[in-house]
Amino acid sequence: MKATPGLFDLQVNGFAGVDFNDELITAQQLDSALEAMLKTGVTRCLPTLITASVPVLARRFSALDKAVTASRLGALMIPGYHLEGPFLNPAEGYAGCHPPQQMAAPVVELIEQLDGLIARPILLVTYAPEFDEGLAFVRALTRRGKRVAVGHSSIGHAGLTLAAEAGVSLSTHLGNGIPQALPKLDNTLQAQLGCDALCASFIADGLHIPPFALKNLLRAKTLERSILVTDAMSAAACDRLGVYPFAGVAVERVADGTVRVPGANNLAGSSLTLDQAIRNLVDWHIASFEQAIDMASINPTRYLQPALAHYRLTEPTSAVIWDEVNRVAACRIGNDLVRDYL
Repeated sequence: MKATPGLFDLQVNGFAGVDFNDELITAQQLDSALEAMLKTGVTRCLPTLITASVPVLARRFSALDKAVTASRLGALMIPGYHLEGPFLNPAEGYAGCHPPQQMAAPVVELIEQLDGLIARPILLVTYAPEFDEGLAFVRALTRRGKRVAVGHSSIGHAGLTLAAEAGVSLSTHLGNGIPQALPKLDNTLQAQLGCDALCASFIADGLHIPPFALKNLLRAKTLERSILVTDAMSAAACDRLGVYPFAGVAVERVADGTVRVPGANNLAGSSLTLDQAIRNLVDWHIASFEQAIDMASINPTRYLQPALAHYRLTEPTSAVIWDEVNRVAACRIGNDLVRDYL
C-alpha cells in the first residue's frame, strides 16, 4: 500500500452516466458522479462545458452551479469550472466534436456574463488565440485571475510566443483538436511543444494519442510541465457499451473505449478515468508511478494555483491509498469523508 495526494482532473465533461453539460442536471446526479470519481482517486475536478450558443451556455452553467451548490460533495471537490469554447477554430480538424456553427471570436463580456450567473468562478478557459485581436482577451482574463489555455487552434510559433507573453499558459489535450495532415515541422503541435512557457495536458488512453507518440510528446514538453486529464464524458466509469449523452448529442462508446458520434471520425471526449491514465503510463514504461501521480495531482494543482489564490479558494486535505497493482484502495477528502474500496 502507498499513499499519495488526491488527483485533480482539470478537464472532465461528465462521469458515471452523468453529463455535466446537461441543462437538467441535479445535485443527486452530480453527487453520484463525484462519488464515482472518488473511487478513481480524483478528489478535485473542473467540470468542463463545451461550445454552445450563449443562451445554452448560460442555462448549462446555471444548472451545473445550482447542482454543485446543493450537492453533498460539490463544495469539497469543485472549486470552479473549465470553459472549452466557444472561442475555438471552426475549421475541419481543429473543431473536433465541437459544433463549429456556434464558435465565435473571443469576447470578455461572455465570460463576465457567465461568471455573473454562478457562485463558483470559471477558472480555466480554452480558446484559439489566433482570433484574439491584439491579445486583448487573454490579457483581460489574466487580469481577472483566470488561467487561459490554447486548444483547438492553428496558431503557429510566432503567434504563440506573443500569446504566451500575454498570458496563455497551457495547451489543452495537446496532440488532439488538430487535423491529421499538417506541415511536417512548421505546425501548431510543434509550436506548442517548443514553447517552454506553456504547460500541457494529455489524454493518456492510448486512443487519443498512441503510446509511442505520447512518450515523445512528454519527453519534449517534460514531465514537470505535463498534466494528465481525462476529457471524460458520461460514459467514463461505466461498463455498458452503447449510447450516452454529451452536450445535447448522442455519442456511442464501443468496446475499445472509444467515444464518437455514430458515423463520425472525430473523438467525442473519452471514457478514461484518471487512475487508469496513471496505470497506462506505468504499463507503457513512459513514467514511474510517482511521476504519473505528480502529473495527475501536484502538476495540475500547481498550474491552477494562481487562479485558486486569486479567488481565495483553499484546498481541502486529501489522500489516496493505492494497492500493489496501482488501484485505488481508499480515498479521503476533507476531515471526515472517508471512502474505503477494499
